[in-house]
Amino acid sequence: MALEANSIANSKRQKSARNMKIFIGTILVLSALVANSLSATIDMPEIHTQSQLLGPAASFSKTRESNLIDPNALGKGKTGPEEEKSAQFWYDLAEEEILKRLEQPQIDTRKAKNIILFLGDGMSLSTVAAARIHKGQLKGNPGEEDGLSFEQFPYTGLSKTYCSNAQVADSACTATAYLCGVKTNIVALGITAAVNFNNCSGSEDPANQIPSIATWAQAAGKGSGIVTTTTLTHASPSGAYAHTTNRFFESDTDIVTYGEGQNFPESCTDIATQLITQAPGKNFDVMLGGGIGKFLPNTITDPFDKKGERSDGVNLLSRWQVQHPGGVLTYNRDQLLSVNASKITNLIGTFRSGVMSFHKMADPSEEPTLTEMTRKAIEVLSKNEKGYFVFIEGGLIDYGNHFNSPRYSLDETLELEKAVAEAQRLTNPEDTLIVVTSDHAHPLTIAGYPGRGTPILGLNQDDTDVNGVKYATLNYAVGLEQYLDEQGQRIDLSEKILEDDFIAPSYIPGKIGVHAGEDVGIFATGPQAHLFSGVMQQSTIPHLMAYAACIGDGITLCNKDNK
Repeated sequence: MALEANSIANSKRQKSARNMKIFIGTILVLSALVANSLSATIDMPEIHTQSQLLGPAASFSKTRESNLIDPNALGKGKTGPEEEKSAQFWYDLAEEEILKRLEQPQIDTRKAKNIILFLGDGMSLSTVAAARIHKGQLKGNPGEEDGLSFEQFPYTGLSKTYCSNAQVADSACTATAYLCGVKTNIVALGITAAVNFNNCSGSEDPANQIPSIATWAQAAGKGSGIVTTTTLTHASPSGAYAHTTNRFFESDTDIVTYGEGQNFPESCTDIATQLITQAPGKNFDVMLGGGIGKFLPNTITDPFDKKGERSDGVNLLSRWQVQHPGGVLTYNRDQLLSVNASKITNLIGTFRSGVMSFHKMADPSEEPTLTEMTRKAIEVLSKNEKGYFVFIEGGLIDYGNHFNSPRYSLDETLELEKAVAEAQRLTNPEDTLIVVTSDHAHPLTIAGYPGRGTPILGLNQDDTDVNGVKYATLNYAVGLEQYLDEQGQRIDLSEKILEDDFIAPSYIPGKIGVHAGEDVGIFATGPQAHLFSGVMQQSTIPHLMAYAACIGDGITLCNKDNK
C-alpha cells in the first residue's frame, strides 16, 4: 500500500509539473514580443498587440508574422465623432462635470499638496470583488465580508472608459484620458483624436500634443514620477509623458517593426527617447519598473543577460546619468532598498529587460514588490516642499486577466491594495489626495448562485449546467480554454481547477483574453476627494486632481470664484 501511495503521489507531482510547463508554454506563445526575466522566473510576453487593437484590415510586415495577433490591427477602420477630435471638447466637458459637482454643498476646503494616482490595469469591478473574497479566504474566512484597502476610502465613483473611436478601450487611449484629460483614438498616447493611426507627422506636431498632469505638476514646481510593474515605456505610464500615434513605438527598432514601411525613427520619436530627452519625462524625479531593453543598444547586454533593443546605438540610460549627475540607477531589489533618498536627486529602477514578473513567480531577492517601489518613490518625492504627483500602476492585473488566470490577477490586485495601504501610512491625509482607479475592465464574471464561502478560485458547488456538470465560479467571455469533450459538452473540472496553472473557462475561443467596456471604479480619499463621486468621463479624472491641487490651466480650488 505504501508503494502504491508513493506511486500515486509521484504521478500527481509529475502531472503537476507537466501542467505548469504547459501553462508557461501557453504564456510564452501568446506573443513574439517577449519581455525578459531572470532564470528564477518565466519570460513575460507583451499582451496587447497592435493588430488586435487596430482591426482586421491591417497589413503586417515580415518581422511581425510570428506574433499571435498582428499588432497593427486595432484602430484601423474605427472612427469617432468629429467634434471629439479637439482637445477643447474634452476640457469643456470636464469643466462642466466639475461645475456640476460644485453646485452641491462643498464639505472640504483643503488643498492637495500631493497627488497619488494608483491604477489597477484591467481591474474590473468583478476583479475587485473577487480579490476581496480571495483576501478573506486566505485568512480562513468565508471571504465576502472582507475589503481591500482602497474600498475603505470614503468616496467612490464610476469612470466611463470608451475611447474617441472605440467602444472598448486599450491602455493607451485610456492613459491619455486619466492622465491628460482628453479622450483620443485607440493605441494613441498624448495626442488628440485628430491624428490618424501611424501618422508620425501628426503626432510630432505640437498642435496635436496634449500636456499631462505630470506637466502641470512640474509647472507648479512639484516633484513627479512613475512606478509600474510593467515597463517604463508601457502604455499606461507613457500617458504621463509621451506623444505618439502608436503605443508600440517604444524604441527606434519598434518604429521600423510597426511602422508599416511608412514610419521611421527619423520621422517619429520613440517613447523611450521621449522619456529621457523631452519634458516632462526627463524631469521625473522617480522612474521605477521594468523594460531596460528599450533604453539600451543591441550591442550591449543588460544586467539580465539580454541584449538591448535599440538599433541606433544610443544608450539612453548613460544619457540620463549625464543629465542627472546626482541620480542613481538600480537594477534589483537590494539596490533599490539601499538607496538613501536624502542623498540623491533622481532615481531610475529597471528591474527586468521587459515587464516585471508576476508577484507569485518573482524572485524576491531580485525584484522589488509594488509596495517597496511605492515606498521608495514617496521617500524621494517627499523631499519637494511644494509636493508631488506620482503615478503608480499595478500593471500585471491586466496580464493575469488576459491569460484567463484569476489566480494571478487576484494576487496582483492584492499587491496593489498593499501598495495603497503603504501610501496611506506614509502620507498625511490632510494634504495628500489618493485616487485609485482602473483603465478598463475585463469580461470576468462571478457566476451562478454559489453558497457563502465557496472558494472563489474553485468550482461552484451549488449549481450545474443542463448536463449536471458543475462549473467554475470565475469565468471569462473570451479566452483560451472551453474544456469541451469530443461531443462539445463541458467536462468535469473538479481536479483541474485545483492546479496552480489552471486557466479559467471561457465560452468564446480566443488566442488571448480581451478587454471589456463597462465602467470601472474610482476610489478617493484626501483633499477634495468628495468630487470623485458619481459617474464621470474618464478624462475628467486628471482635471479633478488638478482642481484639488490648484495646478494646470483649468478651473481649480484656488481660482473657482473667478471662473
